[in-house]
Amino acid sequence: MRIAVIGAGGVGGYFGARLAAAGHDVTFVARGRHLEAIRRSGLLVRSPLGDVRTPPSSAVADIGELGPTDLVIVAVKLWDTEDIALRLSSADLGDPHVLSLQNGVHKDLILRSHLGEERVLGGTCFISAFIEEPGVVVHNNTLQKIIVGPYLAAQTTMSEAVHTAFRDAEIDTEPSTDIEKVIWEKFVFLVGLSATTAAVRRPIGVVRSNDRTRVLLSEVMQEATEVARASGVKLDETFVQTQMDFCDTLPATMTSSMHNDLEKGNRLELPWLSGGVVDLAEPLGIAVPRNRTVADILAPYIEGDSSPSM
Repeated sequence: MRIAVIGAGGVGGYFGARLAAAGHDVTFVARGRHLEAIRRSGLLVRSPLGDVRTPPSSAVADIGELGPTDLVIVAVKLWDTEDIALRLSSADLGDPHVLSLQNGVHKDLILRSHLGEERVLGGTCFISAFIEEPGVVVHNNTLQKIIVGPYLAAQTTMSEAVHTAFRDAEIDTEPSTDIEKVIWEKFVFLVGLSATTAAVRRPIGVVRSNDRTRVLLSEVMQEATEVARASGVKLDETFVQTQMDFCDTLPATMTSSMHNDLEKGNRLELPWLSGGVVDLAEPLGIAVPRNRTVADILAPYIEGDSSPSM
């Protein structure tokens, strides 16, 4: 399979390198020093499951350099989604299917609006990986899971082929017949983890062990769950409690990428997480005061720089 990976960071770099090691023709779209390093020495992934390195020159600077492609994997930050969708719509790539492994529930809505519903598969991933230095991605533990599924019946064959490709690359992969529900389930959890760890400025162990911040975590997820149900997604009545129980099993030091970005002064995905809950809730007439407060508290940091101007 000819695969293009848009974004060679922790997510795109890890899964793309595994697919390349399994024999697929993988090309990354990267930039800056990371691009230069991949072109020079390939992309190295260090992992407890075994290190892999892609061939040198396995990256390009622009989508227009890709050529005919069977599958495009989108793994950029959420604020780049609109631009990527526009560039994919104008590029001469043949007629590839597109699979976003980004966070949130807005990603596929944006991609489908520009590329057409028939081209965008549903998917989500679970992994902790990051760029250690240009040309090097580090996988933090053994978790490396992808769930993929079709939105339309006509996508079933391609969805199955993608599932097979990931499975053959020794990636923990599951097919789903209700991928929208799966994406929303992850979204609710991610909103809770991101909102609380970023607002409290501490990892999940601190959040869950304090009575007041534990309630905050639960209520942030409850609001997102109510938005999901009002949007037609059937989440179980016990879903939030199940997520709270899951949070109690996480390493106490675990945090969110948004908390990490906040600490480093990087741009935040806040508008698509708690801010996204607020935006989705408004036309539905649902009150989401906890997520609105988190969005307000973190608003000065959205564009980065952890010391906003006075």
